[in-house]
Amino acid sequence: MVNPVQGCPKGCTYCYLKDLGLTRAKPVVLATPAETLQQLLDSPYYHPVLVLALYTCTDALATPVTRAHLTGLLDVLGDSEVRNPVCLITKCAVPDDIVDCIARNRAKGLPILVYLSYSGLGPDIERGIDHEALRGNFPRLHAAGIPVIHYWRPALPENSTPDIIEHVMDWASRYAVCSVAVGTKVKPTAFDQMTTVWPALADPDLDPQAADSVWPRRTWEWLRDVPNRYHGHPIFQTNSCALAYVLGRADRAGVYNTPTCLAANRCPAGQRNRCRAAVPRQQPITYADIAERLARIGHESVSFTFNPGTRTVVLGEALPLRARHNLAQVLAVTVRSPDHPDERYWPGRLSGAQPLVID
Repeated sequence: MVNPVQGCPKGCTYCYLKDLGLTRAKPVVLATPAETLQQLLDSPYYHPVLVLALYTCTDALATPVTRAHLTGLLDVLGDSEVRNPVCLITKCAVPDDIVDCIARNRAKGLPILVYLSYSGLGPDIERGIDHEALRGNFPRLHAAGIPVIHYWRPALPENSTPDIIEHVMDWASRYAVCSVAVGTKVKPTAFDQMTTVWPALADPDLDPQAADSVWPRRTWEWLRDVPNRYHGHPIFQTNSCALAYVLGRADRAGVYNTPTCLAANRCPAGQRNRCRAAVPRQQPITYADIAERLARIGHESVSFTFNPGTRTVVLGEALPLRARHNLAQVLAVTVRSPDHPDERYWPGRLSGAQPLVID
């Protein structure tokens, strides 16, 4: 994640930035585009194989200041040696100058993808969002040849009826390369916030914070029995698989041939064939590779075991989520470790967490 600007003026009630005080907030610029590039290249977490998610602590399309920073950063990246895929996520209108900026930097060889976060929720929950402008982004970006991933989240009782789901999917499936449906995420630090949004989460018999994601049963069952008219539209529950599909890559996240791959992701046959051919031929990983990467990100003293057959690393102590993800993504391994006591984010399915479905 690359976050040179932090703070979002919007007020989505479920936003994972809310408990950090970063919603309904004036965006603050922490680094210029040039400084951002230099900090990125100097970071021990940087690696050319990684996908760069930009501006995840704001919506970069929300204000003139953030839009100017975005165009500046994309131009700086486009003129640099960086060729990592770049992701933007927005609910805001994407104006012509941003479309032009994305197009010219894609023409320079910088792979830029746009996630449009559209789930059918109303202004009572997604406060400050112009939903007609959001819908209008889909055909405009599609017409410009910019790959769009439909980010269908969160899943709440308010948007779980078939009518609402299909109103969203009828539009998104016309223009997006695929959809990513991730349910609702409940951070350890945001339980009270999320139970206000979805009171059923407060049931003492449930543990939404231990789940990979939480789903209304109607949404879960709709995904299980997707109507025939959407069968040509890929729908993933794992972002890594959606990115692999759009970028024409095989799985590097250990999803292939797991229950998530086989039962949850509605993945095209061609992509499954790509993974089937490429995953068994992944570059072998050694103990030295793992030790070197851990040292690179400042955890050289951590003990670990490694199963080369399953490409699974088991760490001897808890590490922050970003360290575990970096190790997993750079080396294309599965990482298991104890939970970190200060972790602010939700567990992932690849760490062993499972979905929670609520009636």
